[in-house]
Parts: sequence; structure tokens; C-alpha cells
Amino acid sequence: MIELVVGGARSGKSAYAERRALQSGGIPVYIATATAGDEEMAERIARHREGREDRWKLVEEPFYLSEILSGLNAQEAGVVDCLTLWVSNWLCSGDREGWHAECKRFFASLENMKGSLWLVSNETGMGIMPEHRLAREFVDESGRLHQAIAARADTVVQMVCGIPNMIKGSDEG
Repeated sequence: MIELVVGGARSGKSAYAERRALQSGGIPVYIATATAGDEEMAERIARHREGREDRWKLVEEPFYLSEILSGLNAQEAGVVDCLTLWVSNWLCSGDREGWHAECKRFFASLENMKGSLWLVSNETGMGIMPEHRLAREFVDESGRLHQAIAARADTVVQMVCGIPNMIKGSDEG
């Protein structure tokens, strides 16, 4: 089971995905893509860690999600938080070939998913066209990624003000 959870900043995406993973009865695995590039981001990461119960297994992987997802077993309930940071990590690395190769491996890992997976991502396509090239590339790559995942996902949820709106599938988990 794959569920894509999209929404704006502070829309309740992570809390929703974490709650759904815990309700699934699987062994919860939190897969974090963030890197602490500055003090504020380090504080955000610390708050996320403190907010999760001890029963969560934590995996931190800013680049190679495919390796982690391929290793999930049928008893695990994974939450990837978040895809847009993953995209940003790759784009800022400057390694476009590596990004495209990892995307292929990522989608192969989704096709072979054994457990349940919640993919959290920021909706970036509802604003104006960014002025700078890297920002436009980020919006484009995120949008393409979301569309490709949504086509494969069992469920797609858009979070608004902490309220889940089913875009695809059913909330009857």
C-alpha cells in the first residue's frame, strides 16, 4: 500500500502520515530526508525527533531512498518525510545524472513495495512561476515526481489546515 500525502507547509502532512502508519499495525519506520544545513533546520529536525514515540525506527537518508525502501519488509509501515527535501538535496548537489538514476531506482522500489508506505511532500505547484532557474527546476521536478507517484499510489491525500482531503482512493485504510 502506497499513500502520497501532499500539502502546504504546516498543513498537517507529517502528523497525518505518522498517525496512519501507527494505525496500520505495522512496525513504524520514519525515513527522514532532511539535513541540518543551518541552526534553524537542526532545531526543526530535533523537534520532529522529540515529537515521535520511541517505538519508531529512524532512518536518515538524504539521497538514496530507493535503498531504504527496497529494504522495508511486509511488516513495516514506512513514512518518508519528505520528498521535496529529497528533490532539493539532489538538485543542490548538482548531480543531475545521479538524480535521474535514483528516480528510476526509487520507482522500481515502489513497484516492489512489500510493506505500507506513506510519502510526505510539499505541494509546490500552486504558486507563481519562480523567478530563478533552480527554483523553477525544483518546482518542475517536484511536480513531475508527484504526478508519477500519484499514478502508482493506492491513495493520494491533500492536507489543508490539518484536514485530509482524499484525491484518489479511500480513507478506509
